[in-house]
Amino acid sequence: MTSRPEVEVYPDAEQAAVAAATAIADWLAAGLDENGRASFVGTGGSSPGPVYDLLATLPLPWEQISVTLSDERWVPPTSPDSNERQLRERLLVGEAAGAAFVPLWSDAPAAEEAAEAAELAVADLFPADVVLLGMGEDGHFASLFPGNPALEEGLDPLGGSFVIAVPAGEPAPAMERLSLTLYALKQAFLTIVLIRGEAKRRIIEDRDDLPIHALFRAADMPVRVIWSP
Repeated sequence: MTSRPEVEVYPDAEQAAVAAATAIADWLAAGLDENGRASFVGTGGSSPGPVYDLLATLPLPWEQISVTLSDERWVPPTSPDSNERQLRERLLVGEAAGAAFVPLWSDAPAAEEAAEAAELAVADLFPADVVLLGMGEDGHFASLFPGNPALEEGLDPLGGSFVIAVPAGEPAPAMERLSLTLYALKQAFLTIVLIRGEAKRRIIEDRDDLPIHALFRAADMPVRVIWSP
């Protein structure tokens, strides 16, 4: 919809997390009012942790909310590298313990087969009410990395697939992953990209050729970029 969203500036990560959590809760509530159910796509990394902590304290009807992830490393949820583990420990607790979690990882013998299984499981969650994403300093979002063999498929806005396997490679990622596609993520009613640091802000404001910019161009609704130093 737009190739360059305005960056919303917050003085610190704590206030940025409050802004993100408030927006997510408001849009989930709107989805519940409209449809009686809502869906939320979370992400991994360090930045969303405080957002999850805040959301977990909110008395929403979580039993009517489904949660999944934008991407996942090809590791079991017992691994410290697992995004699912973080989500279970920081979001799916307290008030939010009753939410229905739809994992990307499974005990399938290969990432490709896990992607096929996850495709069937997550398709019903889309269009998602809210997607929370991070962004790397290479401009990747979810697990759609510049230079990766899966990037073309992952960034096809008309591809039709919701989940793909992402091989390890150079320059990234270091291990196999599962990722939602641009086709899936672009459908969200609200997308928040939560970032920190000047380097990431410059990517948003000064570049237009990285995976994150493909999301900005393809998104069905405007994308909010929430930034703190």
